Amino acid sequence: MKWVRVGYHGVMTLRRSNHLLLRAGTIGLFFSVICSTACQRALFPEESPRTQFETYDRMRQKFVPLVVPDVFGEPKPALRARLGSS
Repeated sequence: MKWVRVGYHGVMTLRRSNHLLLRAGTIGLFFSVICSTACQRALFPEESPRTQFETYDRMRQKFVPLVVPDVFGEPKPALRARLGSS
């Protein structure tokens, strides 16, 4: 591309706009790469223990599940089993 001098600000405006387009394209490419690779797997899997107490209960075979199915098969919190006396 041949630069045409339209005035003092004409050449500077053309160069600045090309530089801004290059910078915007680079930033857009960077964000698209980050977004496509960022969320590949869950940070905390469901089967991993949540606390050290849960790990201890699993080792002693006294683990109580977090949810139990109700009469309709829907998962509900197992509050009665988890908060009841041992």
